[in-house]
Amino acid sequence: MFLTKNHLSRRTILRGMGVTLALPFLDSMAPAQTAVSKTAANAAPRFLAVVSSHGWSPTYWADNRPEVPATEGRNIGIGFIHKPLEPFQDQLTICSGLDAFAAMPPKGTTGGDHARLAASLTGAVPKKTGGPDIRCGVSVDQVIAQKYGQETLLPSLQVGIEDPGSATGVCGWGYSCAYTNSVSWAGPTRPLPHEVNPVVIFERLFGDGATVEERAARRRAGASVVDAVLTKATRLQQDLPASDRTRLSDYLDNVREVERRMQLAAKRTTGAPSMDMPFGPPPSIDEHIKLIWDLQLLAFQADITRVSALLFCRDESSTSYPESGVLTSNHPASHHGEDPKRREDWAKINRYHQKTFAYFLKKMKETPDGDGNLLDHSLILWTSNMGNANLHSHTNVGQLLVGGASGAHKAKLNTKAEGPTSNFLLSTLHIMGIPSESIGDSTGPVSFS
Repeated sequence: MFLTKNHLSRRTILRGMGVTLALPFLDSMAPAQTAVSKTAANAAPRFLAVVSSHGWSPTYWADNRPEVPATEGRNIGIGFIHKPLEPFQDQLTICSGLDAFAAMPPKGTTGGDHARLAASLTGAVPKKTGGPDIRCGVSVDQVIAQKYGQETLLPSLQVGIEDPGSATGVCGWGYSCAYTNSVSWAGPTRPLPHEVNPVVIFERLFGDGATVEERAARRRAGASVVDAVLTKATRLQQDLPASDRTRLSDYLDNVREVERRMQLAAKRTTGAPSMDMPFGPPPSIDEHIKLIWDLQLLAFQADITRVSALLFCRDESSTSYPESGVLTSNHPASHHGEDPKRREDWAKINRYHQKTFAYFLKKMKETPDGDGNLLDHSLILWTSNMGNANLHSHTNVGQLLVGGASGAHKAKLNTKAEGPTSNFLLSTLHIMGIPSESIGDSTGPVSFS
């Protein structure tokens, strides 16, 4: 595709009172007579790491034991849990057989299986301490952010679904709460907090420079951040080709719609979070999850950040998901005692998580980006600290990659590997163009079989 003579900077930002609105990639941001795929504006892929504790129900995704009959959900093709991801299977890798050694109790100790979630993205054994002398490792998202995060408004973004205060017992066995509250680590002693409030996340993406008074005034007026830059956006659109006008209009509509949904949620919710805003998460967990996914989409679409980490489900999670068809909360459901009905319920919860993931992937695939779409230019890792949570087992921990990574991810739907889960993290770094020799306790990149 060759472009118009107008060349708009990729770093173009619309500013209004207390609003900084970054723009999505437009054809006009590439130099005239230059193929989109050859421009610097399209060079860097996005990366998202998703951590969900407790893993997946083993007999419903990739359990190849011959004694497990197919009728119980043995993974044939894409499998029961990951069925919602079927439309994306040409960019999907699911790997079994790897063990989370770093999440296991250190030699000579027992317990604390729910206290080492930080090992999921670091591959490093968390130091057993309840004091300030915490130590873990650098997480895979932060290694990637060192390469790709310096050219964006936010070097990286850390978000979550569950409020840390809603969990119980996660700081026991002599371990600091830092190891369960943060899966993203900028350094061995620098855990990064995850924000769960959609309103705070939205302001972080679009409210840069706003004062407390400006944000309060905008909320009282029910005004959108789009309204604050509408005149400038309209003026800009007059100079854009038709394709860019449509793309920019769709993006502004998406921002306005997400903001509208958050305003409705705020009216239904009481309590006060950090900063100066009403608490944002809506009463419906399904709507909350979708808002987080939509904010992540906007962050990538506008190139506000290229690297994110999402703590989807905390250890010992007490969250329930009525839309899954199961009322038992997450952690109790994972302890199914191998009862067939309860094990199936746990798989239904896992499948529901993947269904919400598919909601996000569909939007990524439908969002134009350069010479393809956002999913083509992104790599998303889904990982955990456990295999069979019923036994607190850290063996056979499921790993998932999806997205084209600008052509670097060669998907292999069902594959097996041996070694630590950090080997999968190392392979992820290589796909992202980072030739690291190790991460955490890795022994080498995964050799898919």
